[in-house]
Amino acid sequence: MTEFIIVFMTAPKEDEAQRIAQDIVSSRLAACVNIIRDIHSIYRWRGKIEDEGEVLMIVKTRLDLFGKLKKRVKELHSYSVPEIIALPLIEGSEEYLSWLKEETG
Repeated sequence: MTEFIIVFMTAPKEDEAQRIAQDIVSSRLAACVNIIRDIHSIYRWRGKIEDEGEVLMIVKTRLDLFGKLKKRVKELHSYSVPEIIALPLIEGSEEYLSWLKEETG
């Protein structure tokens, strides 16, 4: 099993994404969060097709922290059902993975 994961999350506005990112990095639930502005999301919500602008957060963390990360993001997020999905980080430079582990330890 992989030790590290990449978590994708969206937020409605950049200020909310920054607030969430600051919180999870400062609490060591994530080593790094990249915030990508101006993404375009089309999705079905409550039987209706939505077409909205959002902000994407790419979170680097450890698999064993996912439960705590998910709980904290749900506490901070304005969406009733925030996107919080994780993918395994299969490979990375030893230096980067060592840093990631240190910053989330």
